[in-house]
Amino acid sequence: MSLAIRSLGGYLKKEPLPLKKSLELLDEEQLAPYRVTSKYKIENQDLLEELGTEDYIQWVLEDTDPNVDGAMRRVLLFITYYELPDRVPHVPEECYTGGGFQRSSSDSVTFEINTPDFQRTIEGKYLVFGSTKVDFWDTGRQFPVLYIFRVNGEYAGDRDQARIALNKNFFGRYSYFSKVELAFNQALVAQNKKEVIKASEKLLSVILPILEREHWPEWNSR
Repeated sequence: MSLAIRSLGGYLKKEPLPLKKSLELLDEEQLAPYRVTSKYKIENQDLLEELGTEDYIQWVLEDTDPNVDGAMRRVLLFITYYELPDRVPHVPEECYTGGGFQRSSSDSVTFEINTPDFQRTIEGKYLVFGSTKVDFWDTGRQFPVLYIFRVNGEYAGDRDQARIALNKNFFGRYSYFSKVELAFNQALVAQNKKEVIKASEKLLSVILPILEREHWPEWNSR
């Protein structure tokens, strides 16, 4: 069967497609008005194997704009890249619930990125998680998590869309995908969804042009 597929020009096993530049080399100065306050590495080998890649960054960013609402000021930026994807693992729906949090909301959303040099309409996922432990000291904190995929040169709004995009590239020698995930500061009350999406659009308008220009591979129907 594999010979027949190859005779038709298809590739069951893709070849690795590396980043143009490591995510760890992302230029912090280009992130303004955001500044990096912390960087985290996954030390647990089992968690790293579950993640499925070593091409990732987990950075805490602070929006230095003094007019930004406090709940929107700090955000965990988690970007992963898979140069040889055979599945789409590690989505927040599984990661956070596996970490002991309870999902209270899950919606598809649309991000409108509209800056002079970067215009995109991008589908994504909006989730709200809360603690499963509610007592005198922990009164039910909730926090939003949003994410999008970049798959073979296009954006995808959830894991199913990412899989479809990967499967469309049957005749290509390469495939890749990357996930951009935003987790906003935990608060005692749920943040306003519109404000969270607005804050996400602001950060995406900064980070996505950098990723497209300097990190993600060029894609021309490879």
